[in-house]
Amino acid sequence: MPPSCRLKPLAAALAGLGWPLAFAAVAQAATPAAAELPAVQVQAARVRGVDPFDLPGSFSEVDASAAADRRGAQASELLDGLPGVVARDRQNYAQDTQLSIRGFGARSTFGVRGVRLYVDGVPATMPDGQGQLSHFNVMGVERAEVLRGPFSALYGNASGGVVQWWSGAGAAGDPWRLRTTWGSDASFTTGAQLRGAQGPFDYNLAASHFQTDGWREHSRARRESLNGRFGWALAENRSLSLVVNYLDAPDAQDPLGLTRAQFEADPRQATAVATQFDTRKSVRQSQAGLVYEQQAGAGNLRVMAYGGQRAVEQYLAVPVAVQANPLHAGGVVDLDGGYGGADARGSWHGELAGRPFDVTLGANADRQRQHRTGYENFVGSQLGVKGALRRDQRDTVSNFDQFAQAWWQWSARWSALLGVRHSEVRFRSADDHITARNPDDSGRTDYSATTPVAGLVFRATDNLRLHASLGRGFETPTFNELGYRADGGAGLALELQPARSRNYELGLKWRGDDQAALAVALFRADTDDELAVASNTNGRSTYRNIGRTRREGAEASWTQPLAARSQVELAYTWLEATVREGYAVCANSGCATPDTWVAAGTALPGVPRQQFSARWSWTPGRWRLAAELDAADRTPVNDLGREAAPGYGLLALEASHEWAASSGVLRAFARVDNVFDRAYVGSVIVNDGNGRYYEPGPGRAFLVGLEWRFVAPGTAPRVD
Repeated sequence: MPPSCRLKPLAAALAGLGWPLAFAAVAQAATPAAAELPAVQVQAARVRGVDPFDLPGSFSEVDASAAADRRGAQASELLDGLPGVVARDRQNYAQDTQLSIRGFGARSTFGVRGVRLYVDGVPATMPDGQGQLSHFNVMGVERAEVLRGPFSALYGNASGGVVQWWSGAGAAGDPWRLRTTWGSDASFTTGAQLRGAQGPFDYNLAASHFQTDGWREHSRARRESLNGRFGWALAENRSLSLVVNYLDAPDAQDPLGLTRAQFEADPRQATAVATQFDTRKSVRQSQAGLVYEQQAGAGNLRVMAYGGQRAVEQYLAVPVAVQANPLHAGGVVDLDGGYGGADARGSWHGELAGRPFDVTLGANADRQRQHRTGYENFVGSQLGVKGALRRDQRDTVSNFDQFAQAWWQWSARWSALLGVRHSEVRFRSADDHITARNPDDSGRTDYSATTPVAGLVFRATDNLRLHASLGRGFETPTFNELGYRADGGAGLALELQPARSRNYELGLKWRGDDQAALAVALFRADTDDELAVASNTNGRSTYRNIGRTRREGAEASWTQPLAARSQVELAYTWLEATVREGYAVCANSGCATPDTWVAAGTALPGVPRQQFSARWSWTPGRWRLAAELDAADRTPVNDLGREAAPGYGLLALEASHEWAASSGVLRAFARVDNVFDRAYVGSVIVNDGNGRYYEPGPGRAFLVGLEWRFVAPGTAPRVD
């Protein structure tokens, strides 16, 4: 049965759930209210400051306090249980959180790509679309915001979805915090947060230390991180904010993936070559951003500039014999470089034809310079050490984008949001390692795209919105994907084209007076020139454009208070991600030329068809109790779709208690994950050339912690 046919029954079921509610509400309010909707300030491409309820898109906002009883070491802890989002803790701290939104980004085997990331308004995604979340300090976060659907395209290249992390401004009376946890596998965290305000100055500074021996063999890790936000009220309606981040993660061990047989025999083991070559990764990053905002009458100006340095050294398990090829880049990757950029935008609020109207215009430019070197991972017979130089190149990627967005409420019930973004992305690579057998690999290529989006919102009642939106998006290859040619020749894969998508969404949002909320969305994304692995051999991957793909499905979330201080939160996602045009791939390790056909209709790898999560919480007095259920369908692991990680369902329990004192509050908490000790695959390595697709999740795990919140010196406690 075609995917579109399979979508119809679910669409009908969801429509049956939500749309009668809409029409009943319209019938009750047949006469439009005379009052106008509140004015909405729209910021181009960021939607920051806009009530998500009044915009034609799917948004989720996560309060960090919901994860207060967890370890506080991974970004995935705050993204669990969101519709349309897959955020997986890989139990491998040499790799970043595995993140995808509605199937975008699921193919990534390195970092985060296909999803745009921001930390306090500063980009955490580079101009080529490659991003990482490891540098953000989880203890300092106040909330996370997730945008899904067509309007993600207003963020530019590789924006199949958008995740923004906010640490929040300090205020007088905010408590300072000390926090520590102990858990299974010798895991330990400790951290401090200083937050408050003195006159026109506010601050939010968080620092933490994390270490673990790891659930699997050869997975020990340590991280120190710092996140700071400092604000100054310069004068009336003018402010300046400084955001700083720092991360040091030395020698995080990489246990690599397992084959299915290895997973079933012993999921805690590491692949033999992981210990043989001592596979590991070190990351050090520092970053700072400055944001200036000014309000002048009906206008608003925002200017942001940022810069940073990032160094990465990674030891891979590339066999010595493979590196005999003079074109091979070796088994040690060493990256060091800087990046930065600026964003300026102005908005104006007034009236058009006597109705509320907002318009925003802006531009941004980003640039990354990276010195990439490669070395042999052996010296003589000693493995896992840095040997002879095999690669030396200087890469530069930059973008210059312009955007515009307008919102108009042309009647009491209807509003429209329109936007367009033009992006230009330029890649340059200069090869400094040229020998008689290794020719000059320098090269350059440019990409550009214009991505329009449009949406409508119908205000059925004060508590109900219906919306529809559509738009275009695009995703360039990253430097990692341009690094090698699929035909084995020297130089960059300059023939790669950007993937271009057409995105559609229909949705319903409802919220009750008792803080109940329901959101339902049907979506589809059709992509041309999808980027996928062409070959994975001799320690390197090559990529190519495979043709047409489709991601379509439905998602729903429901929050319902049950009684005083108790509520349940539910989220469900159904996603059919398939190939629409057949293509050939390499089916075996060592294959350099695609030789096996992938038929149209085959599921895209890395995307579970169904996800469900439920969380119940109860706060009787100074206690807080919670239970979480997370379930996922089977996940295909390669392009052929012949193998998949099994589905799973996991239960977690939490409990905490607070004791008040004259100078603050002491909180003790505990959590048990995977209560029934199920064996499961937590994440997958898509298209691994050795068939080691599986990264097992941990068995039953325990965590206990203490947190002390006390009043900052010289301030009075905040009264809520």
